[in-house]
Amino acid sequence: MSELLAEHWILLAIALVIGLIVAWFLLRTNRRTRVTGASKDVLDEGAERAQRNSALVDAPPAATRDPEPVVKVSDGNGDELTRIKGVGPKLAATLESLGVTSFAQIAEWDDAEIDRIDAQLGRFEGRIRRDDWVGQARLLADGNDAEFTGKYGAGA
Repeated sequence: MSELLAEHWILLAIALVIGLIVAWFLLRTNRRTRVTGASKDVLDEGAERAQRNSALVDAPPAATRDPEPVVKVSDGNGDELTRIKGVGPKLAATLESLGVTSFAQIAEWDDAEIDRIDAQLGRFEGRIRRDDWVGQARLLADGNDAEFTGKYGAGA
């Protein structure tokens, strides 16, 4: 080991100097900056308002937005689409806006119709096949509540 140190002492010295320089640099950059001087801040007592904020302070309040209207999920003429697992109030409202209001309509969907409706569901795309809406709708349209509950579970 001492022979190795004797042969490569210059490399060890260079590595030590580089390490000390890096350590000094890291310690120096981590110091907090000291604030010196007596400059006035905008928040100080008696100081004038900053010009960049004057427009915001003097501006009239922004117009308030009307709350979003409550979307009625069913008007009584169609089925309660939220009974299908994976269809919540928002999806039911979207389906009704697309003209889908009954389990019988969903039960009759073929692949082309599923693709057409699925493309209009936005972030819910893929739910129709993943949650088997067509199979659920067939059971609900036929009034097979017991079989529906056995296959898909109780409650919506």
